[in-house]
Amino acid sequence: MVIDEPTAESEETQTAEAAAPEATATAAPPAPPPRVLTSPDPDMAPPTGDRKWYVVKVASNREDSIKEAIEKRIRIEGLQDYFGEIVIPTEKVTEMRKNKRVVKERKLYPGYLMVSVEFNDRILLLFRETTGVGDFVGGSLGKLPPPMSDREVERMLGQMQRIDEVKDQVPSAKFDRGDRIKVRDGTFAGMEGEVKEVLADKGSVRVELTIFGRPVPVELEYWQVDYA
Repeated sequence: MVIDEPTAESEETQTAEAAAPEATATAAPPAPPPRVLTSPDPDMAPPTGDRKWYVVKVASNREDSIKEAIEKRIRIEGLQDYFGEIVIPTEKVTEMRKNKRVVKERKLYPGYLMVSVEFNDRILLLFRETTGVGDFVGGSLGKLPPPMSDREVERMLGQMQRIDEVKDQVPSAKFDRGDRIKVRDGTFAGMEGEVKEVLADKGSVRVELTIFGRPVPVELEYWQVDYA
């Protein structure tokens, strides 16, 4: 009786077959394909159009430049669908400089911006990573910032609208040349004089006042004078 001796090749085959089940059981699953991120993040919920107004703390005296920086980043990162607008509430004030009335805008809330956004993590991160921005007022770690109330928004937008109306409005002339007037505001308040010229396009009059016994022409706006 002849018994075939196992060859080296058959021994290797048997060893490989015996090890195969174990190798199959412990083999790691194939790695998933690399994830490619786009902007906005595909995992972020789509915009719902539910934008609300929030107050954001920023560096004082840099409100305008910070506003521009945020708007630029919004465009670059493609987050326009989550963004409405940024408002810097101002009021119109009058100052006297070198005996002349100068109208300028003054920020109602220095160091703050009012922003209309659909709040989410991506918007929050964008604001926080913008130089000069502090945080959404009222928010903290694990706490969402409260949006402005409807009453607060109406008051803010109402102030802005009134300012725009004042800017565009040119007061009508109510004085004529030769009228006697009395100055009611400014350096020459209480003095009387005569209207020498009506500057309708500027909403002012040139009045001749007597100062230290000498006639002096002074330009005053309508609101600064009244009939004597």
